[in-house]
Amino acid sequence: MIVRRLYYILSYVCLPLTVLLGYFWPPILWLLVVLVPYAVIGLYDMLTTKHNVLNNYPVLGHFRYMLEFVSPEIRQYFVETNENGRPYNRIVRSLVYSRAKGQVDTQAFGTQYDILSVGYHRADHSLAPKNVAESEERVMLGGPQCTQPYLASRLNVSAMSFGALSANAIRALNGGAKDGGFAHNTGEGGLSPHHLAEGGDIIWQIGTGYFGCRSPEGGFDKDKFAENARRDVVKAIEIKLSQGAKPSHGGVLPAAKVDKEIAEIRGVPEHQDVISPPVHSAFDGPTGLLHFVQHLREMSDGKPIGFKLCIGRPSEFMAICKAMLETGILPDFITIDGSEGGTGAAPVEFTNRLGMPLNEALIFVNNCLRGVGLRDKIRIICSGKVATGYDMVEKLALGADMCNAARAMMFAVGCIQALHCNTNRCPSGVATQDPIRGRAVNVPQKRVRVHRFHDATLESFRELLGAMGKDQVAELRPADIRRRTADERERSYAELYDFLEDGALLAGTVPYQYAAEWKMASADHF
Repeated sequence: MIVRRLYYILSYVCLPLTVLLGYFWPPILWLLVVLVPYAVIGLYDMLTTKHNVLNNYPVLGHFRYMLEFVSPEIRQYFVETNENGRPYNRIVRSLVYSRAKGQVDTQAFGTQYDILSVGYHRADHSLAPKNVAESEERVMLGGPQCTQPYLASRLNVSAMSFGALSANAIRALNGGAKDGGFAHNTGEGGLSPHHLAEGGDIIWQIGTGYFGCRSPEGGFDKDKFAENARRDVVKAIEIKLSQGAKPSHGGVLPAAKVDKEIAEIRGVPEHQDVISPPVHSAFDGPTGLLHFVQHLREMSDGKPIGFKLCIGRPSEFMAICKAMLETGILPDFITIDGSEGGTGAAPVEFTNRLGMPLNEALIFVNNCLRGVGLRDKIRIICSGKVATGYDMVEKLALGADMCNAARAMMFAVGCIQALHCNTNRCPSGVATQDPIRGRAVNVPQKRVRVHRFHDATLESFRELLGAMGKDQVAELRPADIRRRTADERERSYAELYDFLEDGALLAGTVPYQYAAEWKMASADHF
């Protein structure tokens, strides 16, 4: 091959010749600075079989790996258009940055989206717009069995653990929550000192690893739970059953991020992968889940208790609904995570191929709760690519009461979507445990940006709601949201999906697919 021949010529002809000529003209020996490393690297490449490309293309093959290493940045800055970037395009990222920085967030020269493309969403506006009160930005979290309800913002920080994010990023998010009067979900990594440092409201998430309430054997420790749950700053507790990025898979924290501090907070060994079990050990089945909800509510002195899941088999969520009816125990809220969600490390196939998308999941959960007559007693929180005021309008029209944002909040503290969250090499210091990189997040500055982004997004939400001729969130309906379909027409969600009346599942007046899944559901097991 040409490259190998070039290597042989430079190494076995040019290198000795340079040494020989250097005897007569010493300046030529400077070529050895290039030739000697070239010869050594090339010899190593050809004698090892780890990389086929390097074996066939000594030295020059390294450029292939160099380009591969920077390919995400090349695509992001030079290849992708404003509207086709993934997971978030440049239009959305720029909007979040502008709002977080308090800069102009308007756009010139019309939309950059192809509004005739299949899947394009929009809302119906009105010729009689309304002014929406700021009180519509908040909603009471806490059902009839809760004695310490929490007046929550419609938009909160979604679950992101200390460990997945750096200490400074966690502090900036919590500081922004404190300044803006909204809640910060801890993620399953536990209630760390960094979550408590700034004094923001906390929704404490309990995952299968029970970090923050973990026994030495890895099980649930009720005494540790009660101690943390009764803190004034903890406003609600969320049991994590599954998440959109990796449903039916335990949380993953790579060994590179498990330093001494993380290990102490979580109660795990240092420098080893922390992989939580895929299922809880503290309870079993739908009925067990609800008894656990009641147990946590009692130990927290009546604070709101809910659970989070990504919808998979429809009958399994219906099983939880049947258990609610049988036990009389209700969660105060249910957080629905769409399959498009995710901020940290996750197996590729789980991220790409499992879980129900958020819009369909919201419709399904809302239908189930209405079908058993419990929708008015349980709040629905949604998470999964919520970044704009329109996203909030869409999700609340389809059945949510509140929205959680994760990646958008990461953008607010400086994330650039470098896609290195699982490597500990985050260039912006947001998703890393490297203390040098983490220092890049300026906590006083970024907490202000988190606060600004939250407030500007809610202001946009209220403006859109008013433009639709509504002055209350309760007036939003699926018919208000339209999606372009493959037949070059638009259809509202009211046309695209079935929507159940209150008590329809109990009365048996439901479409076949709901009736079949309801029949399979059992309160005793998933």
